[in-house]
Amino acid sequence: MRSLSKIQVQLLIALVAALLFIPGLGAVHLFDWDEINFAEIAREMLATHNWLQPQIGYVPFYEKPPLFLWMQAISMSAFGVNEFASRLPDAICGIITLLVLFRIGDRMRRRLFGLLWVLAYVGSILPHLYFRSGIIDPWFNLFIFLGFLAFIRMCDTPASADVPRRQKNIAAVLAGIWLGLAVLTKGPVGILIPALCALVYWVLNHFKLYVSIPRILLMFAVLLIVPGLWFGADLLHNGPTFITAFFWRQMAMLSSEDAGHGGFFGYHFVILLIGCFPASIFALQEMLKSSSRTEDGRKQPDNRQLTTDNSSKDNGQLTTDNSATDNYKKWMLILFWVVLILFTIVKTKIVHYSSLCYFPLTFLAALQLERLWNGGKATLWSRLLMGAIGTLFAVVTLMLPYLGMHPELIAPLLKNDAFAQGNLMANVHWTGWEALAGVWMVVILYLGHRFFSRAQYRSGIVTIFGGTALFVTITLYYFINHIEGYSQRAAVEFFQERQGEKCYVLTQGYKSYAQWFYSDMPPITDPRAHDEEWLLHGDVDRPVYVVCKVTSAEEVAAIPGLKEIGRKNGFVFWKREGR
Repeated sequence: MRSLSKIQVQLLIALVAALLFIPGLGAVHLFDWDEINFAEIAREMLATHNWLQPQIGYVPFYEKPPLFLWMQAISMSAFGVNEFASRLPDAICGIITLLVLFRIGDRMRRRLFGLLWVLAYVGSILPHLYFRSGIIDPWFNLFIFLGFLAFIRMCDTPASADVPRRQKNIAAVLAGIWLGLAVLTKGPVGILIPALCALVYWVLNHFKLYVSIPRILLMFAVLLIVPGLWFGADLLHNGPTFITAFFWRQMAMLSSEDAGHGGFFGYHFVILLIGCFPASIFALQEMLKSSSRTEDGRKQPDNRQLTTDNSSKDNGQLTTDNSATDNYKKWMLILFWVVLILFTIVKTKIVHYSSLCYFPLTFLAALQLERLWNGGKATLWSRLLMGAIGTLFAVVTLMLPYLGMHPELIAPLLKNDAFAQGNLMANVHWTGWEALAGVWMVVILYLGHRFFSRAQYRSGIVTIFGGTALFVTITLYYFINHIEGYSQRAAVEFFQERQGEKCYVLTQGYKSYAQWFYSDMPPITDPRAHDEEWLLHGDVDRPVYVVCKVTSAEEVAAIPGLKEIGRKNGFVFWKREGR
């Protein structure tokens, strides 16, 4: 890598990221709720030519602003309304994110740190997986993180001590742009999180003002302009109804629990520890024992202050001294704990709510990886914990194919869940080759243990993180179609069969967006089509198809005029004839 120029390294990162994130994006149906929800909004933008207001089922959707949905709609315009187009924006986000991490890491602590940060991110389970999805959070998190870093750069702290005043003003403008884009992607949480981080830093800084008021005002002016362009255009075109409803919906999402999305208090702690394997192990090590300390706990001597790094001579870049690194680490820890505590308090528990933690978590991990790379020593407990979590992934991916071929072994565990029993009857073909993912993880763990036990940390780091990146790819290749086959494919295929048919399609007893996206529902011109009472009991002008889970079958059967037309894998299908 040292023989490559900075541009060549970035091109290599982009190429590897594209190979990891893009192939197979359209290999499986979109998953309810989030993936199909956002894709359907984008599809309806194309169908109605209304790009101003997000809508779902052709009625206003108040939960999300439109930026990510615009990205999906543009992708669909180029590649068609399909799964590949829906997920492509996040794959592109993945490529950009890894390039951003390298450039920031290189600026902070030289090229090695930038590369290790990239490796920690792409080589961890959930951070890697999210770039192969069709959800909002990858772009939302990237915008917040860029705004967060620009904010640090505009402040008068050790992390930005060598930044000229003019560049701090530019950083204020950039912070406003990035945070404004975050708000335009997912809403006011894009401001709330950085504001809380700044407040915590201010308190820890003994209430000393560390940023100029004019610069703050400049940042907020730009921040308001970016989403204000959309809010203002909608206000002029549609009046205050949508904006008012959008605001109150954001408040409700923070203060109440969405149905089916509850969880225990420590939910996000567990998600980050296990889901961000293996970076979470090294991040925990950094939290417990800083890489800036020697083995006996003393602070490392600052011997790199304002020295030129050989790997960065081509761009004249100066390395960051330890005080600046410590200050960046302080900001990263604040970001990590603010996000984690905030979404621990929020009643709705969804995996990706804590996904902004992936940036500071992998930053902390990269500090430890850099220490090991340069001759540090790994602790026994971190090796044991890495082995335990890795073994968990290996056992699950080894056992699932066997259980898939012998569903009778798990059927007794599902005797009280008729829907799960129906899912288990899906015609999913297991070959046994799916266990290769588990075998691969066993190989990774063995080689990682061998390298780490011999203090060959450089080989061990590349093996563990590079191997885990491939583990995610192999697991998706072998398992994702099978999982979708059990969970929703029967319903999705039923909806697809309705494409081109003049009919109404709805679900009963469970929430879904698949009936609209996969039936390719045309724009609704009859307002009665939004009235469930009319669809189920009124004088309808075309057939009405109803899908429910088997657990709601008796309830749906009691609706007069509905005739059962089939059952499959836990779903029951009904039809009501029109006039």
